[in-house]
Amino acid sequence: MAEKDRLTKEKVERSGLMDFKAFYSFAHSWLREENYDVEEQKYSETVNGNTRDIVIEWKATKTLSDYFKHEIKIKYDVKELSDVEVETDGKKKKMNKGKILIEITGNLIRDPESKWDITPWYRFLRDFYSKYIIPGRIESHGGKLISDVVTLKEEMKAFLELSGKRK
Repeated sequence: MAEKDRLTKEKVERSGLMDFKAFYSFAHSWLREENYDVEEQKYSETVNGNTRDIVIEWKATKTLSDYFKHEIKIKYDVKELSDVEVETDGKKKKMNKGKILIEITGNLIRDPESKWDITPWYRFLRDFYSKYIIPGRIESHGGKLISDVVTLKEEMKAFLELSGKRK
């Protein structure tokens, strides 16, 4: 079985004005530009009068080698999202108002295809390999993953901050 190490978990919270459709596209594009394959694992929407509650879960993966893989899980929890019209530079623009909570989890996966899990001897060799031969490589890949997660979080915060200030 592949070994999955959860290295980091970040959160972004925001209330107020936002362009949710543009934000969704921005986050997806950022992951694609960083060579992650993005899979939407869950999308649920509940309508309550004029507002919507949305839950979206993504799993983004990047294969680094036959032994290492980055996995970023993102959960969007959007509450009380409503459509509003705001005036920007004398022009009316449609935006959204609501609360959003985003959880981003970074996992480093070793032996993603479980090639070293065939027999107890191979598992022993995998553990020996990980513990004594490549700890520097594990640390390097983990550092890059943490960097990707923190950068994504900061980019998301900046996007939400900028799009919410356009009044």
